[in-house]
Amino acid sequence: MTDFSILRQKAGLGIPEAADVLGYTERQVYRWEAGENIPRKVILDKLKEVRSKRCGDPSDDHAFTFIDLFAGIGGLRRGFNAIGGKCTFTCEWDKHSQETYRRNYPSDDHEIFPDIRQLREEDIPLHDVLLAGFPCQPFSLAGVSKKNALNRPHGFACETQGTLFFDIQRILAYHRPKAFLLENVKNLVNHDKGRTFAIIKDVLENQLGYTVQYKILNAKSWLPQHRERIFIVGFREDYGFRFDDMIVPAPLKGPALKTILHPENGEEVPEKPYTEGNIGRVSDKYTLSDKLWSYLQAYADKHKAKGNGFGFGLFGPEDTARTLSARYHKDGSEILISRGEGRTPRRLTPRECARLMGFDLPGQKDFIIPVSDTQAYRQFGNSVAVPAVEAVAGLMKPYILEAREEAVRKRA
Repeated sequence: MTDFSILRQKAGLGIPEAADVLGYTERQVYRWEAGENIPRKVILDKLKEVRSKRCGDPSDDHAFTFIDLFAGIGGLRRGFNAIGGKCTFTCEWDKHSQETYRRNYPSDDHEIFPDIRQLREEDIPLHDVLLAGFPCQPFSLAGVSKKNALNRPHGFACETQGTLFFDIQRILAYHRPKAFLLENVKNLVNHDKGRTFAIIKDVLENQLGYTVQYKILNAKSWLPQHRERIFIVGFREDYGFRFDDMIVPAPLKGPALKTILHPENGEEVPEKPYTEGNIGRVSDKYTLSDKLWSYLQAYADKHKAKGNGFGFGLFGPEDTARTLSARYHKDGSEILISRGEGRTPRRLTPRECARLMGFDLPGQKDFIIPVSDTQAYRQFGNSVAVPAVEAVAGLMKPYILEAREEAVRKRA
């Protein structure tokens, strides 16, 4: 991470906002971010000035505090770190995700609590904002279909995951944080003919008294991936936060896959085990076997003949991918990368997945991936599109700071 990037994040500025504040193009800011150009001292001094004004005493090093529940590998956290927040508590049950989380946030002064069901409200520190990407399987179309086929309950009837929302409820009820952000799959709105979402809204608005706004965002606006997720924002007081004020880049004008793929032409330093050789060629292990490729083609042909849309997704550098899912480790069929006419396609590498989800900038490899490919695919497939979170966090920031300032005035 460059000095510019560190200062930008501490100042609580996103890339577009930094460009606007500094009076430069986003392209130039990305060059500073990636270390391609070294910014002049006056630029760094300007960032320090902005940080001081926005975040208060620089020695405090944060503008507000937040907790990270169902944290995964920290996708929601990255968006709120970027606007000057400090994470004071983390909860995540999966040991492999814990490993990735710890490696990427080594300076944390708190341990990762493993099981939210065993968590006592009083053991959580005071915080300004609660973040939670609560489990989506009971509400997703795929999850519902699978549970129906197995004659298992789903949604709030699912004892293992659906009721985990109520752990969020009890923490909100106890701590009454100034704001929260919840993230889930798009289908949460329609699950059980809308009754599930109606219950969630009733809990948040009527039982807990929060002013709630929600919006479905497609990652295509920022990343070369079709990925729709619902973001639910609540404030304890109505400060005027409205998703209608959010300026979302046009999805059809979003970046193409070429921005996250390994160039394989020597522009990128090889990164084993993902790329190798002098030009950073993608390792052969990511190319599908002839047997698997033949199977996927036959499977697609069979369903096409029946009029179904099941099958693999084959994409080139100018395309936008399907949604990356946690099952990607099985065969990679939803996002296969074309290697040219007559050549067997390949999977994405975990590093490309990190870029596809926004954990790394195009061409960068700052995010540490300490786990196996299988676990990495699961982690990125279960995570959030980081730029979408950053956009929501940026919209929330002035209202979070207003709420915090009001609390300080009341204490005085």
